[in-house]
Amino acid sequence: MTTIPETMTAIEIKEFGGPENLVPTTRPVPTVGHEDVLVKVAAAGVNRPDVLQRVGGYAPPPGASDIPGLEISGTVAAVGAGVTKYKIGDQLCALVSGGGYAEYCLAPEAQCLNIPSGFDLVQAAALPETFLTVWTNVFDRGHLTGGESFLVHGGASGIGTTAIQLAKAFGARVFTTASTDEKCRAVEKLGAERGINYRTEDYVEIVKELTEGRGVDLILDMVGGDYIQRNISALAVEGRLVYIAFLGGAVAEVNFAHMMMKRLTITGSTLRPQSVQAKAEIGSRLEKKVWPLLSAGTIKPVMDSVFPLTEAAAAHRRIDDSSHIGKIVLQV
Repeated sequence: MTTIPETMTAIEIKEFGGPENLVPTTRPVPTVGHEDVLVKVAAAGVNRPDVLQRVGGYAPPPGASDIPGLEISGTVAAVGAGVTKYKIGDQLCALVSGGGYAEYCLAPEAQCLNIPSGFDLVQAAALPETFLTVWTNVFDRGHLTGGESFLVHGGASGIGTTAIQLAKAFGARVFTTASTDEKCRAVEKLGAERGINYRTEDYVEIVKELTEGRGVDLILDMVGGDYIQRNISALAVEGRLVYIAFLGGAVAEVNFAHMMMKRLTITGSTLRPQSVQAKAEIGSRLEKKVWPLLSAGTIKPVMDSVFPLTEAAAAHRRIDDSSHIGKIVLQV
């Protein structure tokens, strides 16, 4: 019999702004719903959407917790009457719409995932948000296939290090941008054919050179801004451009004649607002196609650093200064 306390420690956003606004607080432990799993959290991933929420740019969807945190791992503490896949005591990781920075978190059963063989709970917390985001945007929307060329911006980020490994595992040529020569060498060790220091090099010129003037088949971008037109220039005929964020701005002046002449596809998505069913379908594809690669050690999350839950502010300072390579995780 699992004893569940009435209250828990959680990290709340005191007011919108800097990392110092992430403060420990006491909240009621969530009440499990019919198809929910209550997870005693072992670890929670730290992601850019958490930062956007902290500064007031990414409100939780209706009904979601105001506590940040979109991916967790831990042990099942309670289950709703409609839950069939998991039981109390099982260990899992899960994609959530909020509430991850806490000792307990609710997750819809359909968004829970088994932990790949050989993974501990800290590593498992680095999987759901990042791997679902990469899979649905690179493979479902971007239709990347073996033999194609792929450019991912921000290659040293959690998304970038994941995208590099998955694209390489499925037979693509991979190029990536990063902010330092050190990061460029790190991403090349992960499987990128060429790391491009965007501070000192022109990625459009380099990918054109590396593809004999053709351009790349797919670009995954989270920068936006003046990258939008440059990405169009870097794409091959029939190329695809997929957006998952706009850290450099969502508004730009673009010459769409180039898009027409090259017959390009420009698309994008955000994961958090999608339905439970949609997320469950992405997760199911991951468990079939990617979890075996994780269990075999073919790919793995790149772990940058682990902070105690109560030091969430320090974890956000780490992601804010962009010095990290890979995933930042909070451990409860």
